[in-house]
Amino acid sequence: MKKTFDLVVIGTGSAASTVASRCRSAGWEVAIVDSRPFGGTCALRGCDPKKVLVAAAEAVDWNQRMRGKGIRAEQVRIDWRELMRFKRSFTEPVAKSREESYSKAGISAFHDRARFAGPTAVQVGDDVLEGRKVVIATGAKPAKLNIPGSEHLTASDQFLELDELPPRMVFVGGGYISFEFAHVAARAGTQVTILHRGARPLGRFDPDLVDPLVKRTRDLGIDVELETSVEGIEEASGSFRVHGSTAGKKRVFEAERVVHGAGRVPEIDDLDLATAGIEREEGGVKVNEYLQSVSNPAVYAAGDAAASGGPPLTPVAGYEGQIVATNLLKGNHRRPDYSGVPSVVFTVPPLASVGLQEAAARAQGLRFHANRGDTSRWYSSRRVGESCSGFKTLIEEGTGRILGAHLLGPNADELINLFALAIRSGLRVTDLEEPIAAYPTHASDVRYMV
Repeated sequence: MKKTFDLVVIGTGSAASTVASRCRSAGWEVAIVDSRPFGGTCALRGCDPKKVLVAAAEAVDWNQRMRGKGIRAEQVRIDWRELMRFKRSFTEPVAKSREESYSKAGISAFHDRARFAGPTAVQVGDDVLEGRKVVIATGAKPAKLNIPGSEHLTASDQFLELDELPPRMVFVGGGYISFEFAHVAARAGTQVTILHRGARPLGRFDPDLVDPLVKRTRDLGIDVELETSVEGIEEASGSFRVHGSTAGKKRVFEAERVVHGAGRVPEIDDLDLATAGIEREEGGVKVNEYLQSVSNPAVYAAGDAAASGGPPLTPVAGYEGQIVATNLLKGNHRRPDYSGVPSVVFTVPPLASVGLQEAAARAQGLRFHANRGDTSRWYSSRRVGESCSGFKTLIEEGTGRILGAHLLGPNADELINLFALAIRSGLRVTDLEEPIAAYPTHASDVRYMV
């Protein structure tokens, strides 16, 4: 059956919901499509449920750090089944709530896989949704690993649904997913191994702060194997053998679960983009500066589905949704600005970054100096027993502008937002030194970092 709309949105995550809601509020007839439960990756199988588990790991770590400092923490442990029930109290209401909100707003919702049947026609089951405009905001999925036995891998969303943790886990890849989940699993009592083919994991983050985080990770009992390629996975009597090599030496790692942490790619492969004349590239749908398809002007893309140049983060997806909605409603005039977008690895302690790293600043020919320090002896770290903390800030010479900030330690995930504001607003060192911060807080340390 053919149905006509002003706008068809594929996806129900942050970008998709933003576009659909704004255009519907402007009086457009809007359809939204998702084959999975409504809500998108972040709310259902990503950031939000992950952070619930991280909070439990933080509680365990806090108690362990303060042992001998006034806290007796012998009985503190993670009850995984109970923790998962708590996690589901956040995720289970989302799909129903999201669907009810669409219905209340007058947005037509469809459950099924979507594929293009024409330039602006989207086939969804037996229905063909014909839109004046179409927005692709389908998010991302685990990258395909071309290794024998890859079908045995546990995806990140499956990890977040495990009713119990096995005695041993291997994480393939040294990105943020592997490190975050490894820190949780290890503190829940699982023996964890991370296999990373490169010389340094967490490539998007400052190497001088990655190094102490790797050391802390190993001190937890997590085996971090660098320059180790994974060559195959085989099932063996209720467990798995992961075959790999390090410097040409063959190795075998055994575990009951092998988790995919080797990156994600846009989930657009089955949309039949060619039928709609939509060009794509490795990073997603090829778009112009207005997030509009370069080859089909009736189509826009946002979030992980778009090759926009923005980092693959939920806040960026929501921001791009606002950009797309504005350009749909008022004509192309708004362009995304990705300056000052912070990113965090939610390990314990967290690692955070915003702005330029040293190598990128040098490549741009900028004149700057780097302030850096180990803050483990600062009061803010000592009072909570944290021995793994530090910072690096890049300050432009002449102007005093903040070019980049990189933080490791307690509350780094919150403190990085102050530096993000400074970078996005073009603030200078003097602007951060002048305000009087509440003391003692982590924010009161900022003046000593610049």
